[in-house]
Amino acid sequence: MQEAIVITEQPVSVSVPVGYSFTLRCRAEGRTSLRYQWFCQHQSICRQIPGATKQDLPITAQQTQLYTCRINDLNKNAVFSDWVKVEVHQCVARGLPPQLWQGEPVIVLNPTEQRVEVGKPLQLQCAAMGVPAPSYQWYRNGNLLEHQKKKKLWITHAKISDSGTYLCCASNSHGEHWTNAVDIHVGTSRSEKYFATGKIALLVGNNRYQHHPNLMAPVTDVFELSRLLEQLGFQVVSLLDLNKAEMVTAVSRFLQLLGKGVYAIFYYAGHGYEHSGRNYMVPVDAPQPYAPENCISVQRILQKMQQQQTALNLILLDTCRKWYNPECALSQVQPLEPWGNTVYGYATSEDAEAYELQDGDFSSGIFMKYLKKHILQEKKVTHMLEDVLEDIGRDPLVTGKQVMEIKHTLKEARSLTDPICPLGAAAEHWGRGYEPLSKMVTFPCGAQVELRFHRLFSNVMYVSAKLQPPPAHITDARLLLCQSTEMDDVATLKESRLDQVESLLASVYKREEPDCIFQLCGLQKIQVESCHVQISMVFLHPHVTSTPQPHWLELDVPFFMSRDPMRTMPGMPVSV
Repeated sequence: MQEAIVITEQPVSVSVPVGYSFTLRCRAEGRTSLRYQWFCQHQSICRQIPGATKQDLPITAQQTQLYTCRINDLNKNAVFSDWVKVEVHQCVARGLPPQLWQGEPVIVLNPTEQRVEVGKPLQLQCAAMGVPAPSYQWYRNGNLLEHQKKKKLWITHAKISDSGTYLCCASNSHGEHWTNAVDIHVGTSRSEKYFATGKIALLVGNNRYQHHPNLMAPVTDVFELSRLLEQLGFQVVSLLDLNKAEMVTAVSRFLQLLGKGVYAIFYYAGHGYEHSGRNYMVPVDAPQPYAPENCISVQRILQKMQQQQTALNLILLDTCRKWYNPECALSQVQPLEPWGNTVYGYATSEDAEAYELQDGDFSSGIFMKYLKKHILQEKKVTHMLEDVLEDIGRDPLVTGKQVMEIKHTLKEARSLTDPICPLGAAAEHWGRGYEPLSKMVTFPCGAQVELRFHRLFSNVMYVSAKLQPPPAHITDARLLLCQSTEMDDVATLKESRLDQVESLLASVYKREEPDCIFQLCGLQKIQVESCHVQISMVFLHPHVTSTPQPHWLELDVPFFMSRDPMRTMPGMPVSV
């Protein structure tokens, strides 16, 4: 016997962002004319929707609810449609759904990497928007998991064999979309150790400004931090005195090398300020007064770092945070994305200054004085920074003037001492750069000079010369190093006697004091693979004349720029 009412089109569940407008549809056939009435249910309360008496129900999504439609005929027969769910996502990333969205699946929540003890429950979760609502299928190591067809994957008692790479496919009639792949590690409590797939660090120190007062501490602070991070297995690029274009290039290159599971550190020492809730770094060519368009936004760099699926992002700002506009309200840093992998370490608090101190031959920031004391400790990054904060708070030199500030979303006990497994291939192309071997050169008169090349920073090289014991007929010999004219436009020759530089060199190389030394800065500007430096010697030849006889020798110093971190690379421009 034929049914009095037959539903020919059932409504379908949808998964949409808040504020999205759409229509639920229901169609039926009967022996008489039909009437429709829509109902909704929220938190176990079912109610009739006033005025919803048509086949189509227009909805502007506000909250997740269930819907059904009742169809009546004139003979008092009635049937109900299937219950359908309108899932409403309250928090959706900017740009989602895309313009001209046709209802295809769009991932709004990706699963996260986990470490689970054997026997404990394992839960992974994802979510996708779609019209109709997507169906889900989970995979492990590329193999379909037959009984895991919901957006939540649940394993009551995890086994070691459950370890692997998981991802989920969300699909509907318009297409499919895959979540990010995540690694799940199941083991005993003794084996719960975090690893990095690579360790990458970019350190920038600006101290010689064109339009602002010069600083002293960034040279020493960048140098000492780079050495400590190298002990921890980081591939480090340390750069001094960058203009805005060079800072943008360095950051872009840095971001290209980040990837899934990498530990990333960005450190900046130099002038800085806060404006409208954002922290800005001041390049060496920034004019007065400070303006966001002439400086670099730290928050934008962090946003780019987070997009690379890194396991740890550590931002260390050793700079002042004075408010650019003293009349503005208390500034608020933009909220961090809830990915649980980010740590901010500010050398000082809002609207406060960061101080330098003189320690013998070195100038150092208060922040770095205590950071280098704790950074090698095997403890969670945030706990290590808390130790730094406490030490700064006890320092009588800055009591009431400088208080460190820590902000983070780090949900795992990751430490800078965690091992690398496996070593990321990108790290092979990131570091201080090529350092030429020392060379022994001989003048026509028989005198020998040893040239040494010291790349303490990625874009700065120091060249030193030491005269070896001269022949008996050479007296009162003096050396002079200088750059050739071809380098005038690409590198800057600094003063030959820099106490701080010599102290740094002595602390690393521990050799006898050279007779002369000079510093080549701005190596990022060099576009050739080799350049020239000149060495001159002035000496007396007592048996010939009492007038000093000059002798000079020109020498090639190779710079293999293919490993230089500042070489422009296409593919990932960054707006800062």
